[in-house]
Amino acid sequence: MKKIEAIVRHHKVDEVKEALVGVGLTGMTVSEVRGFGRQRGHTETYRGTEYTVDFVPKVKIEIAVNDDIADKALSAIVGAAKTGQVGDGKIFVTELAEVVRVRTGESGPAAL
Repeated sequence: MKKIEAIVRHHKVDEVKEALVGVGLTGMTVSEVRGFGRQRGHTETYRGTEYTVDFVPKVKIEIAVNDDIADKALSAIVGAAKTGQVGDGKIFVTELAEVVRVRTGESGPAAL
């Protein structure tokens, strides 16, 4: 089992969700986050005053998948989130040692 965390642009969330549902995903967690990478924030002007926005708002999507669809999920995220510009985001993939469904006590792949 794998945990996939994807940091993407706000306006790409619906496209990513549809792509993941298309490969058989049954659930996800979405959080609004702020951070910076190579983009290093940006400069904005408000009422004539210029200021720097150090942390850029993004969306973090977290999913847990069986190993057999992990590659399909990664491809779906990249395909839906990519604009070709700096700031498209990152994807982190980690191994899951265990998953437990709280309601039923099921564990392992059955809990996904």
